[in-house]
Amino acid sequence: MLATLTGLGLSTAAGLNAYIPLLVVGLLGRFTDAVRPPDEFAWMTNGWVLAIIAVLLLAEVVLDKVPVVDHVNDIVQTAIRPASGGAVFTATAAAAEADASAWMRDNPWASWLAGIVIALLVHLAKASTRPVVNATTAGVGAPVVSTAEDAGSLGLSLVAVFAPILVIVAVIALAALGWPAVRRVRRRRARQAGRAG
Repeated sequence: MLATLTGLGLSTAAGLNAYIPLLVVGLLGRFTDAVRPPDEFAWMTNGWVLAIIAVLLLAEVVLDKVPVVDHVNDIVQTAIRPASGGAVFTATAAAAEADASAWMRDNPWASWLAGIVIALLVHLAKASTRPVVNATTAGVGAPVVSTAEDAGSLGLSLVAVFAPILVIVAVIALAALGWPAVRRVRRRRARQAGRAG
């Protein structure tokens, strides 16, 4: 159960920022015993891989705070964030095999699929609300919202590793914060469709 909650938290974090949970898992796996990725995920702890992820994270942090550029970045991230979610979910579920369910151990594709779907759903919600934030704040809100997303991704990644039982609370809080924004996007699109028709 705890391995699944860890995977849930990390893949949710990957939907907000692909590189933060990868870097958290990689650094903790390299320098501590908090996470021990299995052999097939040893690449996550490689120094060169960590350096590349850190550079990509820096680029993401900068690009995601610039209006319009953030939208282009979200399009590119549509493939990257779900892949990251699948990787961190599977790496941590496999690392905690003693804690993982027998079904998850026997069907590793299930953790890949779960991580991909969770990260994709979070990413789609994030990507659909950002144009509304940019339009309603004349772009001023982009850096604020992006910084909150990065902080949320880091916080959720750390909670997922060190206090996985709290992931349930964190995911509910994220959904409660995100749902009103998604509803505003839907209302705005409905109004625009009404004007066009």
